[in-house]
Amino acid sequence: MKDEYIELIPVEGHTNLGRDETSNAIINTDNAGYEAYIKAREERKKKDRELSELKDEVRELRDLLKSVISQLDK
Repeated sequence: MKDEYIELIPVEGHTNLGRDETSNAIINTDNAGYEAYIKAREERKKKDRELSELKDEVRELRDLLKSVISQLDK
């Protein structure tokens, strides 16, 4: 696949947006902003996974503690 330069028509009031003459699509040309978005999204997913793992561990500890207390009550 060869790289093609697409001539974009500037979108008034938006320096990072251009309109493709052929498809009439609006294209965001802010690569740095896109990369920052992707990185932030991945960090958020990572934090969500870590939180879920911590919740599972707390649930397991709680169950173990209940089991120990139950054994002591016998």
